[in-house]
Amino acid sequence: MGAVRRKSSADTLRNDRKFLGRTEDPEYLEIVSADGSRIRDARGRTLIDFQMGWCVGNLGWNPPEIIARVQRFRGPFYVSPKMLYAPWTQLAQELVDVAPGKLARAYRCTGGSEAVELALQLAMSVTGRTKIVSLEDAYHGNTFGARSVGEGDLDVKLSGMKKLAPPLDASALDRLETLLRHDDAAALIMEPISMNLNVLVPDSDFMREVIPLCHRHGTLVIFDEVACGFGRTGKMFATDHWRLEPDILCVAKALGSGVAPIASVLATADVSDAAKDELHFYSTFGWMPLATEAALGTLAYWRAHRDRLLENIAERSAQLRHGLVEIFEDADVRVMGMAVAVGLDDEQRVARITRRCRDHGLLVDDEEDFLLMFPALTIDEASVTEALEILEIAAR
Repeated sequence: MGAVRRKSSADTLRNDRKFLGRTEDPEYLEIVSADGSRIRDARGRTLIDFQMGWCVGNLGWNPPEIIARVQRFRGPFYVSPKMLYAPWTQLAQELVDVAPGKLARAYRCTGGSEAVELALQLAMSVTGRTKIVSLEDAYHGNTFGARSVGEGDLDVKLSGMKKLAPPLDASALDRLETLLRHDDAAALIMEPISMNLNVLVPDSDFMREVIPLCHRHGTLVIFDEVACGFGRTGKMFATDHWRLEPDILCVAKALGSGVAPIASVLATADVSDAAKDELHFYSTFGWMPLATEAALGTLAYWRAHRDRLLENIAERSAQLRHGLVEIFEDADVRVMGMAVAVGLDDEQRVARITRRCRDHGLLVDDEEDFLLMFPALTIDEASVTEALEILEIAAR
């Protein structure tokens, strides 16, 4: 009996184009396995992953402790949202315990876009308002509501969108107050440190006053930590850099450590209680039992290794900053924890470096004239050194 021929990557690409709906072409890179900070493609090449699913794999791919917990699971694979399920209560309590401020309730969601949708509905239900303030050119997800408060390329918008343009310095407070002056905005939604605006870090003058300013106008504050949460910026949550207390917080991505999809919206008791009779939200697959186990495993890992994780983030962050400043002289190098952006004012050069990095065994991302890098928080010194060597070659 003849051997079965394995489909080539060319076959996979051809069938991908034929059968899989996409909005943009995939990279010609077929992934067959992943472990820690490295992935392997169908050609047998191993690459250092500085994308990590855009902040999904914060603890590295296939984290052993979390995989083991999911494999030990013997409970039901599905629980109806109307039923009681003890691990849901446990996860909600653990999320509330680790979250910033006075967040007291956790809602079940499947992913970041759904979490943002729920956060917007919560704010509108509590305030009775429909207008939302967001940052210009921000990104908050792919569903209708999330896109409406995001990039601004959707033809049909939520009623009365208001956009705050960077820079987010002290002068932005005056611009924000102008947007709020009619007392008709339900919420301001923003990433405290924006991964999607090339690691945009607001000035402390702005962040210290943004919540009091919003509250004076009856506007709630939603912090979207879908990408910047769970250690990405060097703190458990980006919000922690300023010790802020948001009304609503969105989390997803790294909560499941790439093992299973899961997300949540955390709200204060005041917000949750006020919305109870007004909000109608139902997530069929929110917090599937296996995903719940992955999230509980993620939080258990953080409890056990938090100090070492944060220490490694600080060390590798400093290593990256030093190396990138040397490689890219006069570039706009932004490093906040393990969130890295390098602005080069040259889209073609950025695209060329991205391609050359991949050819030499390093996956980075690009956004117009910025190189973006989101390494695993667990990455070791040797891997960062190797990545910097590849970047130096690619930048020549």
